[in-house]
Amino acid sequence: MSLREHIQTIKREDPAAKSSLEILLCYPGLHAVLFHRLSHRLYKQRLYVVARLVSHYARLLTGIEIHPGAKIGQRLFIDHGFGVVIGETAEVGDDVLLYQGVTLGGTGGERGKRHPSVGDRVVIGAGAAVLGNIELGADVKVGAGSVVVHSVPAGATVVGIPGKVVKTRDEGLGVLEHGRVAACGESEPADLEQVNDRIRELEALIRLLLEERVGQARG
Repeated sequence: MSLREHIQTIKREDPAAKSSLEILLCYPGLHAVLFHRLSHRLYKQRLYVVARLVSHYARLLTGIEIHPGAKIGQRLFIDHGFGVVIGETAEVGDDVLLYQGVTLGGTGGERGKRHPSVGDRVVIGAGAAVLGNIELGADVKVGAGSVVVHSVPAGATVVGIPGKVVKTRDEGLGVLEHGRVAACGESEPADLEQVNDRIRELEALIRLLLEERVGQARG
């Protein structure tokens, strides 16, 4: 993939991008991917320390951490980018969009393949975590703040903690409309009622604890 192609992709997907020069100079997501090209090449040559130094410098410069061992496809767009972490055995397909704070991480002390595989054209909203050796199929959308620990079929939308599939077909959400993706699961009455019940229980418990504390103070 050429630098020109990557810049054109960002210009097409981000309405805030005004020029190629602005993207080249001011988009940390682009810088992180370019640094990763170098660090990944060094990693494949078994120059592990040098590769990690390059990725470490890229993290300091961009706020984005991509392990040199990660396999990144074509035209990855990391929008804003600060706080994005991509682990060593993660695999990212083509035309993927990641927002700030996304983690493609592991779940513990696994060996071997321990990070997610992300299919083509996947969109992962801000602050979402995709954890473990799982697979997100092509065209999956992950809502902002979700925690995904199980594989997700192609074309599905997943939201929540833990992530739950709420749509199994792409219903035409725009690629940058991750705010709407995040809200997809919020309209389910049963889930809302359970949350409200839990809030009422916690409020009652807090009142009880406060009353006990006041009674002890007076005693």
